[in-house]
Amino acid sequence: MGGMDCNTSTLTVIRDNCGQVFGAFCPTTLRISMSYYGTGHTFLFSFSPQLQVYEWKFSNSFFVKGSPDYLAFGGGGGLFGLWLDDGLIRGQSQRCDTFDNDVLSSSDDFLINDLEVWAIS
Repeated sequence: MGGMDCNTSTLTVIRDNCGQVFGAFCPTTLRISMSYYGTGHTFLFSFSPQLQVYEWKFSNSFFVKGSPDYLAFGGGGGLFGLWLDDGLIRGQSQRCDTFDNDVLSSSDDFLINDLEVWAIS
């Protein structure tokens, strides 16, 4: 098996320390980048208690950013819809302009109990 294809979509699913399940879909491969990437087909979701999907609101194009220090989905005004630290131990979720989402996790700051990233080609 080689590396992931550039056209591989990714589904990131997280269960936080309070049992809340949420995540993000990205129609492109996750990667380290100096700027945001992705398309308007990126979205956030949460199960609280039923599925809630937060799609692009056309306010900006801050879909995904993968830096050496963090991975973020959605942004605007210094807030991220979903932010994960470089160790994938803790994260944050805030309402962001990209998706106009509710907080996905049980609180703004959370610890990651389980994390899965699925590659979909």
